[in-house]
Amino acid sequence: MIGRLVDIMARLRGDDGCEWDRAQTFSTIAPYTIEEAYEVADAIAREDADDLKDELGDLLLQVVFHSRIAEEAGMFALPDVVDAISDKMERRHPHIFRGADDGGHHRWEDVKAAERAGKGATSALDGVAIGLPALLRAEKLQKRAARTGFDWPDASGPRAKIHEELAEVEAAATPVDRAEEIGDLLFAVVNWARHQGVDAEAALRHANAKFERRFRAMEALDDGFASRSLDEQEALWQRVK
Repeated sequence: MIGRLVDIMARLRGDDGCEWDRAQTFSTIAPYTIEEAYEVADAIAREDADDLKDELGDLLLQVVFHSRIAEEAGMFALPDVVDAISDKMERRHPHIFRGADDGGHHRWEDVKAAERAGKGATSALDGVAIGLPALLRAEKLQKRAARTGFDWPDASGPRAKIHEELAEVEAAATPVDRAEEIGDLLFAVVNWARHQGVDAEAALRHANAKFERRFRAMEALDDGFASRSLDEQEALWQRVK
């Protein structure tokens, strides 16, 4: 089945293939890969199975595309990608595939840490992808740091930090300083959410969806919404809530 897609990509990248596909590199394709992953998540959130099927296909195409570029460069091919992830899943689940009595799923992070060390990692923060959404990356950085013991003992620490950062935002003398302090404030909010057991990225995504739903509802209630005063718009907001 997947062989058909591999053959299609090889044809597209061939001498008589598609000019656009032939011109692509890892770097130019990477934004599409990220976009397709988000579209998969969007289809899941909308509980649209047909769309999910299509979006998973688009995401699979990205894997095949990258693998084809790598194969042409003599780096690796799709079977190597499949073997690598298969080996990794077996290695990270020794209690399933090796019958090892070593703590089961709780060993996952330990195995990952050992893998990073084997690749020459020198910091607990190595391997946290720079391209992750900022809120998600902040949480991952905090979790990595926490595993070394660098963490607040409870939620009161990050909560106090939020108040401290708010004060620093208000005291900022320049736009550059203000932007930096707001970044620190957002980082502190993510830390507080983590201590509350809340996924900050998912929480903000939910808040975005809620705002969009309510805003569209206001527009539907009043065709002249944009021309209303702020007080009138606020009254509509309260109605749709």
